[in-house]
Amino acid sequence: MDKIILVVDDDVTSLKLASGILGKQYRIASAINGAAAFKYLEKNIPHLILLDLNMPDMDGFEVIERLKASPQHRNIPVIFLSAQQTPQNEAQCISAGAVDYVSKPYVPQVLLSRVQRTLELYDSRERLEAVVAEQANDLKQQTKHIDEIQNAMILGMANLIEERDSGTGYHVKNTQAYVKMLSKALRQRHMFPDILTDEYVDLLVKAAPLHDVGKIKITDLILQKPGKLSEDEYRIMQNHTRYGADIMEDILGGVEDSPQYLEIARDVALYHHERWDGNGYPEGLKGNDIPLCARIMAVADVFDALTADRVYHRGIRSIDTVLTILEDSSGTQFDPAIVKVFVSLKDQLEDHLAKEE
Repeated sequence: MDKIILVVDDDVTSLKLASGILGKQYRIASAINGAAAFKYLEKNIPHLILLDLNMPDMDGFEVIERLKASPQHRNIPVIFLSAQQTPQNEAQCISAGAVDYVSKPYVPQVLLSRVQRTLELYDSRERLEAVVAEQANDLKQQTKHIDEIQNAMILGMANLIEERDSGTGYHVKNTQAYVKMLSKALRQRHMFPDILTDEYVDLLVKAAPLHDVGKIKITDLILQKPGKLSEDEYRIMQNHTRYGADIMEDILGGVEDSPQYLEIARDVALYHHERWDGNGYPEGLKGNDIPLCARIMAVADVFDALTADRVYHRGIRSIDTVLTILEDSSGTQFDPAIVKVFVSLKDQLEDHLAKEE
């Protein structure tokens, strides 16, 4: 079935132009104002809405606010259209719930690319949700073992993130390897014996790839921005921790067989940006109040962030330099005991990095 795009714009010329650019690949529905858009939405659910920001009577912000308040329409992705392209305007659009922002006058290839990327992303998310929902239902009906849903979910989530951003795809694989090395080393040294059982280590390693899954709800404008994020953009990016925790609870909350896995997966997603000195986010936890799984994840996460090439920086090639940075942040950003053990794994870390090159 052809994808349906609803274009909402009070400027008839812009409306026709957008329809002409997109009409060869998609079915286009049009509305000249917010009221007409909601009239259309009474009987139709488009795959994407292109929404003009500046319209009389009901502007784009009012329209998207009503969309997000409607259970029937809240999941329809929205791309804002506007001739007023400023960083503040873009940040406000993203905060309102838009997935992207396209400036006028349109560059045909840019408009097509943004639309295609958004539709592909939401198709991927729907496929993943369908797979998870089907497997969760099978688990409840047939009492299958919890590992089946866990492993399928981990693979699906990791693959979805990798589709979104190839750099993040490597990141989830690498951080899982570092978490495995570190958690096993801590256990071998009999550290945190009341927590670090073999089962806990196994569940933590399985949960590690999901630490950044909340980024699926962060717009590409922020996620793939090559430069420094603005304060507003950084605040939006910080929300990925809460989004990730919510996703874990939504998917695993109804599965009764593995409460410890849910707790670890949720804590890793929610707290891996907390700091030992209490200056992290989202809750400003301090010291041992930060769950152990998140303290382990934080070290692995930053190590990979420093050594890997990203859209906004080139990775540091000297492992000694990176480990020195971690040691310098011991007791402020990181748990000192965990950093000490991680630094002792230098040979294993070098072997892993050599295989990645």
